[in-house]
Amino acid sequence: MDYNNDKLKEIVKQKYSDIALQGKETDCCCGNTQQKEVYNIMSDDYSTLEGYNEDADLGLGCGLPTQYAGIKKGDTVIDLGSGAGNDCFIAQAEVGNEGKIIGIDFSEPMIEKAKANAEKRGIQNVSFRQGDIEDMPVSAGRADVVISNCVLNLLPSKDRIFHEIYRVLKTGGHFCISDVVLSGEIPDKLKQAAEMYVGCVSGAIPKNEYLQKIEEAGFAEITICKEKPIVIPDEILEKYLNEDEINAFKTINGNAIVSITVTGTKNSEGCSCGGCC
Repeated sequence: MDYNNDKLKEIVKQKYSDIALQGKETDCCCGNTQQKEVYNIMSDDYSTLEGYNEDADLGLGCGLPTQYAGIKKGDTVIDLGSGAGNDCFIAQAEVGNEGKIIGIDFSEPMIEKAKANAEKRGIQNVSFRQGDIEDMPVSAGRADVVISNCVLNLLPSKDRIFHEIYRVLKTGGHFCISDVVLSGEIPDKLKQAAEMYVGCVSGAIPKNEYLQKIEEAGFAEITICKEKPIVIPDEILEKYLNEDEINAFKTINGNAIVSITVTGTKNSEGCSCGGCC
């Protein structure tokens, strides 16, 4: 896969717009069934949480960032890559009517789906904005908490997004992000597959590099709260690898793909260059 950043972002936008239009269920000749794709094998169970909205849960996450986000009543929370609003509605239950939730997504169908879900539930303090989260449509120092669930690995310019998160947070604010990183090597055939990029695999970077980018953006108190291996089923691997390649991958680097939930705090104004330094 040899695409420039704009092309990669367009591929991701198109795929997630298609998912928004089709929903969590996929039609097939046998009736409605949930199709197993790389982008829907990583999600955690939200169904018991206050604020859960089944219509907003498209199964696209790789963690549960609100669990460790320390969200309080009255907070302003920004959700990056908000999709159909799943994490926004969970966060809204935590901030109460005194707080505010802003969801940002670059897919127009996702934004429309999220707005419809909010309207259906009569939620007044959750808003959704279409925009690029590498250049957020939000003023500086706006948020107490920034959350994101399995989105940042899809962005080509990861340096820029962590500087943007720093910019929109208040001093003393913090983020909690669930994302996919690498703890080993993955086969080139997976790296080169566009489907693996939109599925949050081939765009992932090594865990140490990911944490370094967070630190370079100015964050302190960086903590990994949860870590879990991501196992790609054979039925997906078979699309890209032969039997020997699958066995070699599972034997040598079976735990190469990892979901982490990480937090960090903005302790000072720091650099405001927007990612240039």
